[in-house]
Parts: sequence; C-alpha cells; structure tokens
Amino acid sequence: MTICIRTVETALAVSSDKRVGMLHRPQSTAEALELLRLPDATILAGGTDIFPAHVDRPPPKRLIDISRLADLRGLVRDGARVRIGAATTWTEIARADLPPAFDMLRQAALEIGAVQIQNRGTIGGNLCNASPAADGAPPLLALDARVELASPRGLRILALDEFLLGNRRTARTPDEILTAVLVDDVAGGRSIFAKLGARKHLVISIVMIAVLIAIDDAGAITQARIAVGSASATAQRLRDLERKLVGRSAKASIVDLVTPEDLAVLNPIDDLRATAGYRRDAALELVRRALADLAEAAHG
Repeated sequence: MTICIRTVETALAVSSDKRVGMLHRPQSTAEALELLRLPDATILAGGTDIFPAHVDRPPPKRLIDISRLADLRGLVRDGARVRIGAATTWTEIARADLPPAFDMLRQAALEIGAVQIQNRGTIGGNLCNASPAADGAPPLLALDARVELASPRGLRILALDEFLLGNRRTARTPDEILTAVLVDDVAGGRSIFAKLGARKHLVISIVMIAVLIAIDDAGAITQARIAVGSASATAQRLRDLERKLVGRSAKASIVDLVTPEDLAVLNPIDDLRATAGYRRDAALELVRRALADLAEAAHG
C-alpha cells in the first residue's frame, strides 16, 4: 500500500467533491476551541489518518489545523514529569533526549510508517484516531500516560486507559481538544517496544508489545509494566503478569513465569493479517523475548 502525503491545501483542492472544504489555522488553542464550535468542524494535526480515510469520499467540510500551535508542540521536562504536546511529531519524539524508561516510546516512533509519516504524524492524532493497531498506545499505556483535554469548560486529565474506549472510540467530547500527553519517569526503568508485521517496515502491526521493568540494587524487579496492542479493541495492560513479576530476580529464567494464562485479558480477532490464535502466541513470545533482553541488559 502506498500513501501519498500532500499539503493540506493541495489535498483539499484536488478533492473530487466540488464543495471544497474550509481550512482554518487558529493562532491559539483558545481560538481553536472557538472554531470547534462551528458546524462540521474536524480537528487536523498531521493529517496522516484523516486523508487516507477519505481517499474515496469527500473530505471533512471544515478542518481546524492545530499543527502550528506552539503550545501544542514539543517535549518539556519538569523534574521527573515529561509533557508532550499533542501536535508533537513522531520524529521529534524519536530524537528527544528522554530517560531509558522512555526507550519503548522512541522505538515505537521509528516504527510508525515511513519517515514522511513520522515527520507529519502526531502523538495526539495517533491516540485520537484510536486504532487498535496504533503503535503509540502500548508504550504510553506502559508508561502510565495521562492525556490533557481542553474545552471551553477548562482542562481535564484522564488516564490513557480511560481515554481509549474501543476501536476508533475515545472519551473526548466534541468540544474538546487533546492538548498534551503527560508521563512520569520511572526511576531505574528500562523498556523495550517490539512489533510483528508481515514485513519489517511500512506495515500495520499483527501484534506489538511494550515492556518496562525497574530493578533495585539487589537485582529484584520493583516495577513491571506490560502492554499489548493489535490483540484487542484497544491496547491492554497485562496487570496480573505485572504483579507476578514484582519481587522476582531479573534473570533470564524470568521468562519461565510468563504463561498463556497471563494473556487472558486479550481479545484478538481473525483478519487478513493473522488469526486470533497466532496473535496470542506471538504476543506471548514477544513478551518473553522482551523480558529476557531487559534482564540481560540489567546485568550487562
């Protein structure tokens, strides 16, 4: 599959629909919220999801482009907390100077489409699109990320697992804009993202995993966070397995603790890319490999 990324203006101008959509470029988040009150308004960030979804039908009638809003761009560290603006691109995230606990997020950023997609696609757009195969969701879930939502009523913050409700469904209300993703560092944390697809690059995930562990001076696991994507309507944390791993020694044998029953929370489907059974088996193997790699790195 080939996706051609064009400028917003060009994409609108060549639409087969004779009613060319209206493009708004607000100068502030407050202005964007006012524009969002207009009929048929749709938020646009990178456009890498919106335009492919409308390749065979008219584009949204009114687009509000928030990609240039400075307060929605970039990463800001405040002690152990990192605030990632919703319009921050995957390229910016991949290149950011972040603690080791964030390695899985930077690794995921490099797996999202081609370089052109990474240059345009945004973390906020990835979450709001809410695809079960969204590569950004597992590492952010494993980082206990929260999302910041702005509306005329003010700000509210939701845990990511409360924001992602299902396939293409989120808790964002029509008058809200996702403005930032908030993540706290994990002291001593190390992490890995792994993705299985039909080929190495430019592929929708068959299954993907994000694993984070923190280890104390005695070599025991003090925290474990594991998330699996493309195996349910939304990415899922394996919380029972996480609890099982805490207190265990971070050795290669840790993988023997991971059983198929630990993945019972998953609800994969059969589709063109894989069967549900294959997805379960692949997720189990990827989690085991990630834990083995993290344990080895801890002693390296």
